[in-house]
Amino acid sequence: MSKISWRQALPFVLAAFFVVGSLSNIVAPGSIYEEYLQWGYPSWFHFVTGALEFTAAVLLFRAPSRLLGSALGCTVMLAALATVIVHGEYGHAIPPFVAATLSLVVGWTSWRKRMALSAIDQHRRQVQ
Repeated sequence: MSKISWRQALPFVLAAFFVVGSLSNIVAPGSIYEEYLQWGYPSWFHFVTGALEFTAAVLLFRAPSRLLGSALGCTVMLAALATVIVHGEYGHAIPPFVAATLSLVVGWTSWRKRMALSAIDQHRRQVQ
């Protein structure tokens, strides 16, 4: 059995989180729809959130776009975090805080890998 590291698994777990979140926001059962209205967002804004979360999930699935996906996911989660904090719903702040933190971790590891590959490629060009 092969060993999968957390660096390999985390982007897919995070992408799955964003897929579930996007579907919840796009379908928006009554409770979610009502929360958006209570927070002062327009009635269609849950579609925007759902589309952004789905886009982040798609970007997270592929290594070349993972850095962008983690940046988008972190941005969406920070906006969600700000929304619930401004409205005093501190109990709802935990999931977006965790997702934003994990997005930062995925972004950091993706960036480090990209920089390492770039350095190797640059070295190869200098040697030739």
